[in-house]
Amino acid sequence: MSAVQLPSPQILAWLMEETGGLKASQIANTAELFAAGGTVPFIARYRKEQTGELDEVQVRFIEERLGYYAELCERKATVLKSIEEQGKLTPELAARIAATRQKTELEDLYLPYKPKRRTKATIARERGLEPLADLIATQLHKSGTPQEVAAPFVDAAKDVPDVAAALEGAGHILAERLSEDADARALVRSLTWEQGIFTSCVEPKKAGTVSKFEMYYDYREPLKSIPSHRMLAMRRGEKEELLRLGLEAPEEEILLRLKGRLLKGESIFRPLLETVAVDAYRRLIAPSIEVELRLEAKRRADEAAIAIFAGNLKNLLLLPPAGSVRVLGVDPGLRTGSKLAAVDGTGRFLEHVTIYPHTGEGRVAPAKKELLRLVESHAVEMIAIGNGTAGREMESFVKETLREAGRTVPVVAVSEAGASVYSASDIAREEFPELDLTVRGAISIARRLQDPLAELVKIDPKSIGVGQYQHDVGQTELKKSLDAVVEGCVNWVGVDLNTASWALLAYVSGIGESVAHAIVRYRDEHGPFVARQGLLKVPRFGARAYEQAAGFLRIRNAANPLDNSAVHPERYALVATMAADLGVSVAELAADAALVARIDLKRYVSDSVGLPTLRDIVEELKKPGRDPRARFQAATFREDVREMRDLQPGMILEGVVTNVAAFGAFVDIGVHQDGLVHVSHLANRFIKDPNDAVKVGQIVRVKVLSIDLPRKRIALSIKEADPNAGQRPTREERPAVKPVEKPAASGEDPWAQSGFRVKTRGR
Repeated sequence: MSAVQLPSPQILAWLMEETGGLKASQIANTAELFAAGGTVPFIARYRKEQTGELDEVQVRFIEERLGYYAELCERKATVLKSIEEQGKLTPELAARIAATRQKTELEDLYLPYKPKRRTKATIARERGLEPLADLIATQLHKSGTPQEVAAPFVDAAKDVPDVAAALEGAGHILAERLSEDADARALVRSLTWEQGIFTSCVEPKKAGTVSKFEMYYDYREPLKSIPSHRMLAMRRGEKEELLRLGLEAPEEEILLRLKGRLLKGESIFRPLLETVAVDAYRRLIAPSIEVELRLEAKRRADEAAIAIFAGNLKNLLLLPPAGSVRVLGVDPGLRTGSKLAAVDGTGRFLEHVTIYPHTGEGRVAPAKKELLRLVESHAVEMIAIGNGTAGREMESFVKETLREAGRTVPVVAVSEAGASVYSASDIAREEFPELDLTVRGAISIARRLQDPLAELVKIDPKSIGVGQYQHDVGQTELKKSLDAVVEGCVNWVGVDLNTASWALLAYVSGIGESVAHAIVRYRDEHGPFVARQGLLKVPRFGARAYEQAAGFLRIRNAANPLDNSAVHPERYALVATMAADLGVSVAELAADAALVARIDLKRYVSDSVGLPTLRDIVEELKKPGRDPRARFQAATFREDVREMRDLQPGMILEGVVTNVAAFGAFVDIGVHQDGLVHVSHLANRFIKDPNDAVKVGQIVRVKVLSIDLPRKRIALSIKEADPNAGQRPTREERPAVKPVEKPAASGEDPWAQSGFRVKTRGR
């Protein structure tokens, strides 16, 4: 976490405005907690009295804005020092710099004093023409001619051969002054953003080229309203040298306003000053503002795309776990065979085999025998099959084999997204150095069924496959956002201290990667932890880390049941007092919800503990150790629908949402190709944000609208398959993410412009 400074009264006021009226004490106290080394999850969960019960999103927003203002203040100090060293710092300028809250405005104010390369205006000053520029700027000459005023400045020795050259040089100085005026730049920036038109045309040399960017070969749209996916699509087309992008500004209005700022009335220099305004805009202001606004549009598009990715990732990580069941993971294959790997209830690898049920009749019987042997010898309770190539064929084979043997074992299709990335990763090699990549993949598939969160944190979030243009957006911002989502999910659910990998532990509040490795090494050397307090024996795990992390770590079957709950150790004594007042032990209290209901919270309010913390403690005592995620449920694909050619318009199918975009949602219906539900078909009501209707991992009923086999496209409808479509499912308390952008305009081709990987399912 970056260092956070305590806010000044000015910044405190700005933050109160930005947060919609939070109290100064809430912001200041949160800043103090950050300055003391607090993390977002810890502050949001265990310091509610200090923050006034701010949620994780609010706490993280305050952290981000405090970081922004810290950078702004640092830059202000540099700018002020530079201007002061030039002897040009006035009280008015200093006050304006102190008052600005935008980095862009600060740079505009600094522009006239910023060291710059040699310009036309610089050359004109060297030729002694600045006094002439000053005379022209006063606009006091009401009679005579500009040539008469400029005549004294003609000097062949200074390369000013005639009055035309003198007036031209003075004009360059005045143009540069106008272009460096902060208010003028703000005016141009605002008008261009509000009224500018973003344009896209095909590169002349690529005219007639067939590509997925054809809709942008002659395209125009208001700059400020371009949806994220269209902006990113056009920028990708530009990067691939198929498109030429531009920005059309409202030049007529801009020039009218600039001339209005420059002209003070009638004078002999009016025509010259009008020319200066045009030159300043076209040569100096417009190019830099266009670059600036294109970058701003890209930043906003990135922000929206990252928000979509973050929301999808959160829902994927929080998919309901099957829990501590013995699982057989299957990484399906055709020619190369299917890898089977058994794991126990804690995810510990037991055994693997490879079977070849799809390479000839002679290999079917041995494959069935091996499958049943693994199921019986390891008392397998569930079978997880990867949904990639040969996934449906393998699912049918497994179900048929179990049916013939009279065995009833649930068979579940599991997403393979990112499994190959994990299999070849350092984490996988560290866990299973002797195993083949495909076997590691089968183990990962099994563990994903047991606990999606614990397994998916081992994979770079960008590789999980729920993003939009993830390789085109700012990578630093993307990583920061996705890491925040993972951190929020991990700490909301809690982590089993004795089974968690170092990759999972690294996301726990206050731990980090190096300490996570230290915990795992200590656990390997000394055996399982029996109490949270044992963490203090781990090298490099000090009191501060313990304070931040302990409440998010769980120890099953611990002597103290609070060690398997979200109750923080700093409140153990308080819970013991509650139990004693009821005449029972802590263990008896935690095991009896009726006893917990008898606790009089007001009795325990003190200067250090308020009702928010007390309510959290009581809620946790009612369900210690319970996973807060929803109950596990698997989708059921139709046995007679395995390929796109099996689909018919009008079919009603069950599927799983795999991606949510601004223009709709992609759904896996078991045919190796995701179908698209356009936003207009998500619900029987108006939907502005597809996330209001569906989420990644949700099981939905869909109606097939159309099938395009050559282009591998499937159009689906949820609202025509489900009369209650659009009733948002009940959501548990979950770490929230920023809202996504508005959906794409109806009528466009979302497949071509989505940026999603919607090709044949697999890895």
